[in-house]
Order: sequence, then structure tokens, then C-alpha cells
Amino acid sequence: MGAKTIVQNFYKSDVLLESDKVNALLHPDVVLEWHSTKGFLKLNKNQIIELSQELSKAYVRSKTRISHILSDGNMVTVRYSHYVKTIENPREEMLLAHFMVIWEVKDDKLYRGYQMSQL
Repeated sequence: MGAKTIVQNFYKSDVLLESDKVNALLHPDVVLEWHSTKGFLKLNKNQIIELSQELSKAYVRSKTRISHILSDGNMVTVRYSHYVKTIENPREEMLLAHFMVIWEVKDDKLYRGYQMSQL
């Protein structure tokens, strides 16, 4: 499977809410360096899975709208907006944030991520 397809699978609707699917797409040594509006985070595999579990407690739906995706070998860059539906109001779609991320794929898994987000 190509690097671009692996990254696209990670951002399919609701995958980010399903920790078992997230786990299956992550390399054992994955590291995500994330510059968010709350500061810098460096997440390992367990922390990314925990984040997925937290998202699933707060949201009933998760959807990413990819505006750009570029790949070069095992490197994939994605620009997307992340929308969610809350448990309290499942009919209304809410913008969570805008993201830009560069993923390195190794052994058909997400290996290194460099991400920035803005509300």
C-alpha cells in the first residue's frame, strides 16, 4: 500500500474516534510533533491512542475535509479541516481546527508526524 493511501486511511471519517483503527495505522515507534494553539506536544503511540479515546468520549462523528494532499516517496503532506459532531448536539457539525501535517511512512505505518493546528 502506498504512503498516500495509508495517510488517507488515517483521515477517513470516524477513524480518529476508533482507537483500534488508529493503533493499526501507527508504527510502534511513531512520534507526532504537534504545534497547537495550546503549545508544543510530542506524542508517542500510546499518547496518540489515548487522544483518540478522549475524542471518542466527546464526539459522535469525526470528519476531515482534505484540501491538499501531496506525496513524495514515503513523505505525505496533508492540509485539512477537522469537523466533529458532539454528543450533546449530534445534528450540528462543528469545526474543531485547521491542520497541516507532514507524515513519514515506514513499514506501511505512520512513523513521524510534524503537525501544526489553528482554531
